[in-house]
Amino acid sequence: MQGTPPHVTPFLRTAAAYAWRLLVVGAVIYSIFAVLGRFHEIGVAVFLGLVGTALLRPVADLVAKGLPRPLAVTVTILGSIALVLGILALVGEAVEHDRTTLVREFRDGVDRIEDWLERPPFRLNPEALSDVQGRIGQFLSSHRSALLSEAMSGAHRLVEVLTTLALALFCSVFFIHSGDRQWAWLREQLPGSVRVRMDIGGRAAWRTFTGYTHGIVLVAAVNAVLVGLALWLLGVPLAVPLALLEFAAAFVPLIGSPIALAVAAVVALASQGPWVAAIVIALIVIIGQIEGHLLHPIVMSWAVRLHPLVVAISVIAGAIAAGVVGAVVAVPLVSVVWSVYTELRDAREAAEGEPGAPAPAVRE
Repeated sequence: MQGTPPHVTPFLRTAAAYAWRLLVVGAVIYSIFAVLGRFHEIGVAVFLGLVGTALLRPVADLVAKGLPRPLAVTVTILGSIALVLGILALVGEAVEHDRTTLVREFRDGVDRIEDWLERPPFRLNPEALSDVQGRIGQFLSSHRSALLSEAMSGAHRLVEVLTTLALALFCSVFFIHSGDRQWAWLREQLPGSVRVRMDIGGRAAWRTFTGYTHGIVLVAAVNAVLVGLALWLLGVPLAVPLALLEFAAAFVPLIGSPIALAVAAVVALASQGPWVAAIVIALIVIIGQIEGHLLHPIVMSWAVRLHPLVVAISVIAGAIAAGVVGAVVAVPLVSVVWSVYTELRDAREAAEGEPGAPAPAVRE
């Protein structure tokens, strides 16, 4: 006699159905990240190429109204390179101009910090501070060969960075010049049944990515101007390089700006004393509030609709998976995926709500 089959509740059936689908999706995502980790230089180069395209294509389109397209792309690329090199030259000149004064101020600042730590309320033993300095010198002397090896490894890493930047520039040139034709060619290689969905998803992804790129550059520029102006008014040395550091750090949401301002606080502590350093620390709170409650809601809300908790988890997960690069890429990647999902979902619901209606038009 055959036994009665076990009763499975609808909840358990639904949970099992979602479970194996989630396992498949997780395996696919893991495979993608494994491939990207193996060829991360190529992935970073393509990402930087897309960032450059999002920033420079509107400029190239504007220049192309008066010049042939290839010449307009060349002028735009060379102009942007000249601008970046000019900024770096300005930073280098500022560092070189203040180098002697900065070394003296740092030496005096370290002495002031030691005196401050020896007085109440810390009352540290002066011999303990001298012992720390001696241990640091002994560590550097005993690990000189390891430090030299690290420096050589850094030189090798510099070659990889330059290669990645060259590939990113190469990608930007072709994306700016004929990215729409490349996308059309890729779409035509797909089966006809998925071309419309691919086009909808692709355009949604690019719209979100360009919006995020423009927004984060604007937020980073505002932060850099505020920080540079504040440090200049406070008399903190290296105000321009520290402002540039703030600009670069702002590309890592939530945690980048506080880290950059912490570096500025250390510089202020060594050069101007604890009171100016305390003011710089207060800037961390003020600029964080401006960024979180004014800039991001106004500038980024039309491009990225993610909860701050999702942004924080994305940044931390990206940093764990791929370091600084992962922290930078995480938020735009999650934003693009969410945008594609919502766009395809809305298109499917529109098609299901109107039987026999033509496929939804692709929004530009």
